Formats: sequence, C-alpha cells, structure tokens
Amino acid sequence: MIGPAPVRAHGPDTALSVRGELARARTGLAEAARRTQDRLAALPAPRERSVREREIAAAALDGTRTLRAAFMEAHAEAVYDELTANRDRGLSLAELAEAAATAFPGLVPTGDQLAAERSVAQAEKEGHEIDQGIFFSRLLGSPTAGTHLVESQLRPTPRALALYAEYAATGAADLGSVRIERTAGVAHLTMCRDDCLNAEDNRQIDDMETAVDLALLDPEVEVCLLRGGEMTHPRYRGRRVFSAGINLKSLHSGDISLVDFLLRRELGYIQKILRGIRPQDSDSWRRPTVEKPWVAVVDTFAIGGGAQLLLVFDHVIAASDAYLSLPAAKEGIIPGAAALRLVRAAGPRLSRQIILEGRRVRAAEPDARLLVDEVHENEELDGAVERSLERLRGPAVVANRRMLQLAEESADEFRRYMAEFAHQQALRLYSADVLDKVGRFSGAT
Repeated sequence: MIGPAPVRAHGPDTALSVRGELARARTGLAEAARRTQDRLAALPAPRERSVREREIAAAALDGTRTLRAAFMEAHAEAVYDELTANRDRGLSLAELAEAAATAFPGLVPTGDQLAAERSVAQAEKEGHEIDQGIFFSRLLGSPTAGTHLVESQLRPTPRALALYAEYAATGAADLGSVRIERTAGVAHLTMCRDDCLNAEDNRQIDDMETAVDLALLDPEVEVCLLRGGEMTHPRYRGRRVFSAGINLKSLHSGDISLVDFLLRRELGYIQKILRGIRPQDSDSWRRPTVEKPWVAVVDTFAIGGGAQLLLVFDHVIAASDAYLSLPAAKEGIIPGAAALRLVRAAGPRLSRQIILEGRRVRAAEPDARLLVDEVHENEELDGAVERSLERLRGPAVVANRRMLQLAEESADEFRRYMAEFAHQQALRLYSADVLDKVGRFSGAT
C-alpha cells in the first residue's frame, strides 16, 4: 500500500506545516500550490517545453505533490468531515473533488484547470488529475472516511431518480448508449454503441450507471440481464458485440477522466451490480441495500472493461466463438478491480497470463470455465439465457447471493484496493509510455 510521503519540498517550514494544525496546513498548502502554478505559468505549454523546462516543471509538480500527499495523510478524515458535514452528506466523486477545490485551495485542481486540460490531448496536459488521485487515494485509505465514501457511491444518481417515474410507467428508457426494457420481471440492459463496438467513455459510464439504478429501483424487476446490441461496424455488421473495453480514441484525445470514468466506473455502476443500491430513504434494519441477481451474455468478445464486468456477475453465458481479454498492460493502464477479482476466480497463474501477458481466453477452451458458466453455439444462446434467468428468480437467491459476496470480497477489502488503484491509475495516465502511445496514435489518425 501507499507509504507516508517524504516532506522535503518547499522548505522545512512548509513541509512541517502541512502535517500540523489544519488551519495552518491549509494555508501552507495553498501558498505552495500557488508558487508552483506561478512557475508553470512562466514556462511554455507542456508539449512545447525543452528538456530542461520539463525537468523544472516536473520538479515543481513533484514537490507540491509531496506536500499534498503529506497533507492528506495527516488530515484525510478532517478534510472529509468538513466536506460532508461530518459524514452527514453523501457526495458523488465529482462533487467531492469540486468541494475540495473550493474549501482547500491547491489540494485538487479547480474546475477551470480541469476545463483547460479537457481542451487538449492527453499528451499536452499538465497532469492535474494526478492531484485528484492523491486526494482520493488518501480518502479511500482512511477506514472512516473511505468507508463512508464507498457507501455513498451506492446512492441512485439524480439522473436516475429524475427518469424513474417515466421509466416505471413505460417499462423502458433509451439513455443513448444503453437501453433498458422491463419484460416479465426481467430488466434487459442493452449496450448499443454500435459506432464503437460498445467501447466505454465518460458518456457510457453515466448511461450505464443510470440504467443499473433504474433496474435496481424497479420493484417489478426480479433479475437483470446485460448484453451487447447489434453493430454497424463493417467488420461486425449485424452481429452482437459485448464490449471492446475502454474507448482508446477517447483516452488518447484526453476525454477519459480519472474521476468521471476510471473511479466512477468502479465505485459506481460496477459496485452497484455487485452490492446493490442504497435508496435515499433507506435506513431499514432489514436490508440497507436493494440487490438483484445479474446475468451477462458475451457475444463476439469482452475486451478490457468488458471482461472486468463479467467478474461481478452471478451468471455468465458466452457464445462458443467469443473470447475474453484484458490488454490494459499493453495500453499502459490498470484494468480496474480486475486484479482483485480475477485472481480469486481464475487463480494467480492464469491471472498473470491474462493481465501481464495479454493472453486471450477463448470461450471454447477449458480455462474459460473459470470465467464463464456456460458456452453455447450462437443459435442456442437465447434458450440458455431464458433458463438462467428462470433459475435466478428463487425467493432466497438474493440473500444467498449476499452471503457469497461477503465471503468473496468484503467492502473493506474493496476500499483498500481502490485506495491504491486511485493512486496508481492516476500516475499511469500521465506516464511516459502512455503519453508516447498517445502521440503515436494521434499521429496515425
């Protein structure tokens, strides 16, 4: 896990002040961040800097990030309590980051700084999201603040609550990249980004979380099904595709964000599929969350984030010609919580082959049975799906599902993993090898 940050930058007085009394620490950090911004403002844009100028910028940023890490290690719980009114308010990740930028100047980037970064490609950014990674990693690392933060992300989104009445009346909603339709007690969620083979970006994360919320809020739904729709891509025209993973074009153009995509995805809709949602008025001693069993159908392939998703489903059915892969190491990033869950499902050796070496696992080979429950020819898939949905309608399924999840992955284990993930993924987004891939990809498009 992340160790204590050394405090050598900006002089001994500043280094000590950020670990001292909160009011003084807040002021010291703000002043240090302002000095760093002044240094950066005096330099050319990141892509135009000389080698020496890049070294100056890196030293300035690294020094201030050392202070931010030390500040959060000393004050994470106090910061979180101030932002959430002593944990009386549940804020989304984006709301937390925005509130922190206002209450603790210099701790995380402001909205203006993030907007400026969004206007340029990944390789041309200053890397302010690394500061968000420091912030969230230390919050999640706190048992008190982190537990409340993780649980808060299980609340239904405002968008889902606003759409629920119309969805409940019609039994359907077209969210853009995801459609949801209730039929005979089953919520059918269909990923329909036919323009990019269901590759995920910020937009699809929002649509998926909204669809998951609607399915879980709906008392008429007993079981939920996720499947990819038919594609218009020339190579896969007319075929269903589950998911091509992260949208690399969006990543390389700088449109994949740490907070709204990489962290929200794990703490939001994927966690909700696994653990359910906490309704706004839920203080029931019987069951604080609303959970339902989930089935996934893999047509053609489940790449990257698509393969990650399968690890939280109760039943996975795959077409005999489909395959699964997690090429995140090749892309230079970390495949979400796959490392936490894949080792448990497939064992350490196969997990290393898949994550570190990029091995594809084809549905027809024996090792696939560690990752999927059933494999069928394409013409047999619909019948297999109906049978699996019927099996998961039992009245004791949800209670037993919960006990299995507790045995497999506690919420605290997930919180500790996500603390390290927030830190490491933020660094990977701006690492030299990823930025080099970005540059080559951009030059080729």
